[in-house]
Amino acid sequence: MSQMTQINSEDAKAHVEAIVKRSKTSFYWAMRRLGEEKRSAMFAVYAFCREVDDIADDPGLGTDKHVQLTEWRDEIERLYENKPMNPVSQALAAPKDHFGLRKNDFLALIDGMEMDAHNAVRIADMPTLELYCDRVACAVGRLSNQIFGIDQQTGDPVAFSLGQALQLTNILRDVHEDAQRDRLYLPQDLLKKHGITVQNKATSVLDQSSLPDVCRILAQTAQRRFEESEAILETCDPVQMRPAIMMMEAYRRIFHRLLKNNWECFDPPVSLSKAEKLWVVFRYGIF
Repeated sequence: MSQMTQINSEDAKAHVEAIVKRSKTSFYWAMRRLGEEKRSAMFAVYAFCREVDDIADDPGLGTDKHVQLTEWRDEIERLYENKPMNPVSQALAAPKDHFGLRKNDFLALIDGMEMDAHNAVRIADMPTLELYCDRVACAVGRLSNQIFGIDQQTGDPVAFSLGQALQLTNILRDVHEDAQRDRLYLPQDLLKKHGITVQNKATSVLDQSSLPDVCRILAQTAQRRFEESEAILETCDPVQMRPAIMMMEAYRRIFHRLLKNNWECFDPPVSLSKAEKLWVVFRYGIF
C-alpha cells in the first residue's frame, strides 16, 4: 500500500481530490457541485474505489494483488479503530463518522476486487454475477447514499437496482476488452445453455454465433434494473439524488446504444463522447 504516513486532514482532502481529478471522470464537476462536506466525502470514497480497482486491474501476478488487497482490508479495520495510516483512509475518517459509512460496504468492495484479481476471471452463474455486482457497484451506491442523506430503507434498494444496472451495462459493453484480459463475466451456465464452452482463454467465446443471444438475455435483467431504479428515484428528492440520476441517465444512453447495436460488434466498445457526458451533467446536474 502506498504512502503509509500520517498527514493533516486538509492534506488528506487535497490528496483524494487530486486522485479524482487525475482520473478524468466526467462526474468530477458534478461532485464539485455538492456542499463541502459531501464533496469531500465523495472524493474520499471515489479515491478508495480507484485505489483498490487499480490493484485489481494491474497486469501483475494475482498473488501480489491479493497481498495488496489484504493490506487494504487491514487498513479499513484501522480506519474503524480510528487509526488510519493511508492518506485516502485518513480522508475517509471524518466522513465515516459524520455520515455513518458502513465498514461492511468498504470490505464488500475489496471482496469484489478479490474476484477481479485472479489471473483469469470466470463467473459460474447468475447468483454469483449478482454477488459480484453487489460488491463492486451496489456497495459504492450504499456508501454514496449515506453521504447524500438517503435513509437506508430507500437508499439500499436504489443502490441495488442502479448498481446492478450500471455494472451489467459495463459488462455488456466490455465483453471484447474483458476477454482480451482473460476476464469473462457472462455466467458460465448461461453460456453453456447456448452451446458455448469456454476453452483455455476467454477470447474463445468471441467468435461464437450465439454470444449475442447470451448478451441479450443479460440485457433483459439490466433493463429491469434501470426501470426499478427510475421508479425508486422518482420518489426521492431530485436534488438529493442528483449524482445517482446523472449516473443512471449516462449509463442508460450507453445501454440503449448497445441494444441498437444488438451485440453484432463488440469492438470498439460503445461509449459517450465528452460532449454527451457534459450534456448529461448540465441536463441532470442543474435543477
